[in-house]
Formats: sequence, structure tokens, C-alpha cells
Amino acid sequence: MTDAPGASGPSGRPVLDRPAFERLTTTHRRELKLHCYRMMGSLHEADDLVQDTFLKAWRGRAQFGGHGSPRGWLYAIATNNCLNAIKARSSARRILEEPARPSTEGRAAAGPAAELAWLEPYPDAELPDLADGAPGPDARYETREAVRLAFVAAIQLLPPRQRAVLLLCDVLGWSALEAAQLLGGSTASVNSALQRARATLGERFPKGRPLQRARPSPDEDLLLERYISTWEAANLDGFVELLREDATYHMPPWHDWYQGRQAIHDFFKTVWNNYAGYRAVATRANGQPAVAIYAQRFHDPEWRAQSLHVIEPAEGRITALTVYVGPLGPDLFAAFGLPPVWTEPEA
Repeated sequence: MTDAPGASGPSGRPVLDRPAFERLTTTHRRELKLHCYRMMGSLHEADDLVQDTFLKAWRGRAQFGGHGSPRGWLYAIATNNCLNAIKARSSARRILEEPARPSTEGRAAAGPAAELAWLEPYPDAELPDLADGAPGPDARYETREAVRLAFVAAIQLLPPRQRAVLLLCDVLGWSALEAAQLLGGSTASVNSALQRARATLGERFPKGRPLQRARPSPDEDLLLERYISTWEAANLDGFVELLREDATYHMPPWHDWYQGRQAIHDFFKTVWNNYAGYRAVATRANGQPAVAIYAQRFHDPEWRAQSLHVIEPAEGRITALTVYVGPLGPDLFAAFGLPPVWTEPEA
């Protein structure tokens, strides 16, 4: 890192000049945004918090002055920003499903829950390079599994400080001493919080961790192609055939969720023909295959943003499907670089 020649802070150490600071923020922007997303469960809040992190870092650059790790300095600001933001909002966590709510059968009746804070998906285009962003040697989770929607949903169950400790130690691979220096408090308190966090995740994942996912494979690509074709052909039976027998289906921000292929079939049978047709666009979210669905209403020539589907594949079929529907779903399209209205490409 190049420090500004001749400029110094109160301690006499050089102060970062603007070009050096911009290089620093460019290098770490994506990983800090992902960290804020994991803490908050919200893509939009992560955007705001990483911007605020850089603003505070710029204003406080004289106190840093090149002393210690610039990455650690930025993580300290970002993590404390997140903890303060969580403390200030009405809910300490965002959810992908309502705890203890039984699955629905047949038509969805509970309706959308605008009052709940729902976990948002994260565009793969915003992820740091997973090959270059390998965690430290003490990390318990691989980078690819630590971005999955189910994992981010699980860590939202943790109290905020435990969430921060688990992310720093088990995801980023920091030592308990480093985490204590960042968060304040003793190494013993960090180790205690870490053990409690691991115990909570152990209840969610009895095998100790989420289902391992390999890198995207030709089988996964084929599954995605089949998924898209069933929607564009309005082939309900073909869509349901892609699901495992024990598949789950959630549709934020609606209360209702479904368990099992037959139950999912029976629900979709009640809504499949609500539109004249569908167009599907492949994308990726949380390191998983995803599909943006545009729907055409009867007597409307335009294809409008309708829902965003995040797919959890396993052994050639879909084990979990999270579909962000209205009003939440269409609002997510812009974050994935997708227009609100689909225009057929020219031949």
C-alpha cells in the first residue's frame, strides 16, 4: 500500500491518501459486502453498511495510518456497524421460514407477511472470487457452503454477537484472539460465544454442517435447463417431476410453505394457470442455480417480473426451492441486473 508522502496522523504515522484508500476499498469491497450480508441477511442493508464502513474508514484513516492489517481494520468497522444496525432495528434477524409454523396443504391461505423481515438472496455477480477468497486455516466451513441460502438462514438464528464470532472464526478462519481484538472482550468470552453458536447450528444441522455441495456440474446445468423448459412450456407435471419426494418449497413473503412433492404439486395446480405464459431467465444466487420468471397476464402483451427462484439441487433433483414472489420478488430483479419488463431478443 502506498501512503501519502508527507501526510501524517496524530501519532506521526503516514495517513492514507485518496488513491491508496481507493485501492484498499476496491480490493476488499466485495468480501466486506458479503460479510455484512451474512450478518444482516439483507442485500440492501449490506450495500448501505459497506458504504458506511468506507465512509468511517476514510474519516478515521489518521487513526489507522498503516498500523496493523488494513483488512482487519475494515472488518472491525464493518462488523461493529452491523451490530449497531441490528440493535437499532425492530428484528435482530431475517427469516426464510417461520419457526414452528406447520406446512400448508392445498391453496395458500395465510397470505403475505409484510410485517416480517425476510432473508434476501445474494447475486453471484456480487460474490468475491471464491477461488481467491479462501478462508483462513482455522475455518470450519468451506467458502462455497458458507454463501448458501440455507446456511445464511441458519446463522440468522444466532444472537448478533454469536453470529459475528462464528463468521469471523468459523467462516473467515480468524483466531479467537483476533476476534476478541476486533469485537472487544476476552479470548475466553469469544470462545464461549463460539461454542454456543456451534451448538445452535448443530441443532439445525444434526450432521454438524449443511449438505456439502460440489462445484457446479453438467448434471446441475441439465437440471436448470429442464427447470426453465418446464416453466416456459407451462408443464406442471414436468416441473414437479424435477423435485425430490421430500422437497420443500418456501415462497417469501408468504407465510405458507410446503413439504413433499405431492403437496407442492397440489399447491401449484391452484396457481399455475393464473398467467397466460412464462419466460425464464437463468441466473445464480448464493452460489446456487436460480431462475428469474417473467409472467404475461391475460390481455397484457408485456412480460413482467414475477418471481425469483433459488434452487437447491441434490443428486440430479431439487431438494429445496425458495421462490421470492410478489411483492418481494419483483423488487429483487434490479439487484440481479434484470429489467422489470422482459423484451424478447431480436432474431
